[in-house]
Amino acid sequence: MKIGKVEKYIYDTLERKGAMLFMLVDPVDYKNPDEAVRTADSAVKGGADLILIGGSIGAQGSLLDYVSKGIKDKIGDVPLVIFPGNIATISQYADAIYFMSLLNARNPYWIIQAQLLSAPLIHQLKIEPMPVGYIVVHPGGTVGWVGDANLVPREKPKIAAALATAGEYLGNRFIVTDVGSNPALQHSGPVPSAIIREVKKAISVPYIVGGGITTADKLRTVYKAGADIVQIGTAIEKSGDALKRTKLFSKITAEEGKKKIS
Repeated sequence: MKIGKVEKYIYDTLERKGAMLFMLVDPVDYKNPDEAVRTADSAVKGGADLILIGGSIGAQGSLLDYVSKGIKDKIGDVPLVIFPGNIATISQYADAIYFMSLLNARNPYWIIQAQLLSAPLIHQLKIEPMPVGYIVVHPGGTVGWVGDANLVPREKPKIAAALATAGEYLGNRFIVTDVGSNPALQHSGPVPSAIIREVKKAISVPYIVGGGITTADKLRTVYKAGADIVQIGTAIEKSGDALKRTKLFSKITAEEGKKKIS
């Protein structure tokens, strides 16, 4: 499969900047759809490199279309990419989609069956598919429960690295490790640095880390451990000032990115 426009944008930006910041919008988590659109717009103005849209439960149908169109109308050339929770998390207004296999799922539905059901519609709508290998680390949050994941223990980095290597060998051009987005579980913190270091050493494709990254210090730690890209949702959504918070996170991303390419 040829590299698409959004994927090339990511490769080119990483080569130029060394690191990237993605902002994840789950429309279900906002008081109303327009607030979700405003937050995404503020995040882009604050320096987010890409907007992800999706969620584990309920981000679909007219709500997803409304918010996707609203965001795309606001952010222009900045890519809008679907982070799917299931086969209904597809919108014609998105530029691309994480065509994602949950590598440590117990249920084969999340490894290949959902993908075969959604592929014809993605092809029909001409949404760019981005081959993503997805790994859920303990505690896993909602995505771990919904995806029936055999959660990677936080003290077992070599398991995560082996999964990531297998994912790349299977053809995934991005690897994501995630601890889930349930705020009640975020006291556990983001993906441990030991896991990030091992995964980064094991793969040659861009490495994305998400979940539990709620502060500037945690963001910096994740980049230092080896993440190429960090995706953040709750920390911007709940900040009270999405523009200000994204500017801070974007500044850290730029600083840590320069170190990677220097």
